[in-house]
Amino acid sequence: MQSQPINHFRNIALVLLILFSTCPAFSQNLVQTIRGQVIDEINKAPVIGANVVVVGTNPLRGSSSDVDGNFVIPDVPIGRHTLKITVIGYEEVTLSEVLVNSAKENVLTIQMRESFETLEDIVITAENERGKPKNELATVSARSLTVEDAKNYAASINDPSRVALSFAGVTTGDDETNEIIIRGNSPRNILWRVEGIEVPNPNHFSEDNSGAGGISILSVNVLDNSDFFTGAFPAEYGNGTSGVFDLSLRRGNSFKREYAFQAGLLGLDFAAEGPFKKNSGKASYLINYRYSTLGILEGLGLITTFDVIPVFQDLSFKVHLPTQKAGTFSIWGLGGLSDQNDDEEGFSEQFGSDLGVAGLNHRIFLGKETLLETGMVFSYQRLGSEEEEADIAYKFEDAFINKTLRGKLQLNHKFNSRFSIRTGVIGAFLDYEAFERESFQGNSVTTLDEEGNTSLWQGYLQGQIRLRENLSLNLGLHTMYFSLNGNYSLEPRAGFKWNLSPRSSLSAGYGRHSRIESMSVYFARNLDSAAINPTPNRNLALSFSDHYVLGYDQFFGEHWHMKLEAYYQYLSDVPIAQVGFNSPEAQVFSVINIQSSFVNLPLANDGSGENYGIEMTLERFFTDGWYMLFTGAWFESKFKARDGINRDTRFNFNYVTNFLLGKEFKIGKNSTFGINGRFIWNGGPRFFDYDRVASQDAGFPILDYERGYALEAPDYYRLDIRLNIRWNRPKVASILSLDIQNVTGRTNVFSYDYSVRQDALILNEQLGFVPILNYRMEF
Repeated sequence: MQSQPINHFRNIALVLLILFSTCPAFSQNLVQTIRGQVIDEINKAPVIGANVVVVGTNPLRGSSSDVDGNFVIPDVPIGRHTLKITVIGYEEVTLSEVLVNSAKENVLTIQMRESFETLEDIVITAENERGKPKNELATVSARSLTVEDAKNYAASINDPSRVALSFAGVTTGDDETNEIIIRGNSPRNILWRVEGIEVPNPNHFSEDNSGAGGISILSVNVLDNSDFFTGAFPAEYGNGTSGVFDLSLRRGNSFKREYAFQAGLLGLDFAAEGPFKKNSGKASYLINYRYSTLGILEGLGLITTFDVIPVFQDLSFKVHLPTQKAGTFSIWGLGGLSDQNDDEEGFSEQFGSDLGVAGLNHRIFLGKETLLETGMVFSYQRLGSEEEEADIAYKFEDAFINKTLRGKLQLNHKFNSRFSIRTGVIGAFLDYEAFERESFQGNSVTTLDEEGNTSLWQGYLQGQIRLRENLSLNLGLHTMYFSLNGNYSLEPRAGFKWNLSPRSSLSAGYGRHSRIESMSVYFARNLDSAAINPTPNRNLALSFSDHYVLGYDQFFGEHWHMKLEAYYQYLSDVPIAQVGFNSPEAQVFSVINIQSSFVNLPLANDGSGENYGIEMTLERFFTDGWYMLFTGAWFESKFKARDGINRDTRFNFNYVTNFLLGKEFKIGKNSTFGINGRFIWNGGPRFFDYDRVASQDAGFPILDYERGYALEAPDYYRLDIRLNIRWNRPKVASILSLDIQNVTGRTNVFSYDYSVRQDALILNEQLGFVPILNYRMEF
């Protein structure tokens, strides 16, 4: 009998043969339009007269930006191109490997930095910092996540969270979800933003008090390049202590109507964009709808082998509405419905998570150097489950409902090329409901019944000072006020960057960050009618994390980049069990170790923790048809709970490494074949061990809480690959891809159970070999 890995590789070879056999040949010269807008990176004002040139075209293709910063370059040959953007008084910008296909116009937003001294007759040339975050106030622990990354990285399946797993210091403990563990912090401590405003966790199958889910609600069809922060982030970001995912939605093409259709294992996807009035160049729309393929196949009765079928659908959109004098409005939204059902004879279980977010943003220039941005978002999130056993007439149901109305006002002002500020206020009105009910043989008992509302207010001010042409300083302050109990914070932020040479720089950053807990923690009720304090966590204070970061960047030639960062994080005022709870579990409980779940234990802000480590990134940017990315992190993650002992957190994997390599081959005049690989090697996840003696005496498993997370699984590693073929035809471009997660079928540990009868640990495995075939057509 052949081994399983051999069967896997035989199947891969068969898919390769299918991919190549489906590639049609087209010999005609295909062209497309590149258009976009050139703006100032500080105040986002249009840059007039910028020259945008497609390097290496013959004859040379190029254009200049108009009074609105817009440019159009027609008849650009399909393929990958380098763009150079120059204008007097600004530093030159180079965009490499811009992909142009036959079906969709390439629409770019290009940010330029004003030169240190505004010169009248020369152009300043700066080194191209690919991967640089869009937020110009970030100096450390930040990088831009591009749409191209989401499409290329193996087994990322167009999910931004899974793309981020390849960045330094980032990992996951669960192959079935897209959780993000940053520098040993819980994934629940991430701040999620969309279009500049905080939103609930935007993932399907999310849980209460969680920062992850099964897959992102936002399709890559609607995403623009976004920023990802792993520490010491700028002053405008608050209510997050581990990292920030600042997602941006692109705006639809305002000149031409375009469409995309996608079909694969994860779902059927349809996107449409274009102007409301053809060739207007003004108002545009973008909309994307997706429905899970497994749900369709189950509905048709074509699959019956799965006990639990995850069914989901989502919708996201953005409407861009520029006006002559009243500024620019955008209306956007995202929503997802997720259900998972397990129906067996006499037993049924259902879990559902629903999310809806609707936003309105407005931007207007108050003079040439001042930009005023306002926004308002309403979100509704419902998480619930039901369980029923007909034989014993038992039923359990629960639901957690969060409703939030959040508003933001932000002002950007550039005094000159040396000094600029950003300031703003954020207000949020939070409403919460929860219930939990059990019934047995006609007798119903409500075990949870909570509701409440409160508000959260934030303010921030940050300034950027360019002390010299090669030295910049960012200073800021963020403050939060939680009206439920009157707790507040003052959070200084600072960062500097010193360009030692045109190819190297030294940077440092400090930030104090705070966050509130999930509403379910504050409104948890003690159902004991005799309880002195029925809501013991109502006065829980904010928890804090102080970040210290030191970084060094080095560019080698035009294509290679190395980054080193060392960091230390001190976590204070962390909620742990209140004094008087002497159970073994309460003595070691800390919210530091929570991934998700409802918490009703009475808590106090007496805990602490620390994370420290060093990270390395070595990257070859995509040029000449290939790219490479290596990231490594070596770290410690510790916590102290009620007993005061310094222990490993559940997220202390000690080391995290990723190696990515991708190559694109041209096959025929208008087609390419790509192969991408990713190898992940981490330390093993940590768990509570079992007290073997006590378990044997009791006859059932008993956890050994005193040793904390002392049980460490073997090292985690897996190999992922992505194969894709792209071909262009007149007005239509198609991509056929196969992502394979864990191509060797490696068995990694998900968790452990303990068998009293066998006196042995029972391994629960993570996902094995997972192939995901996908076809995409743009027209």
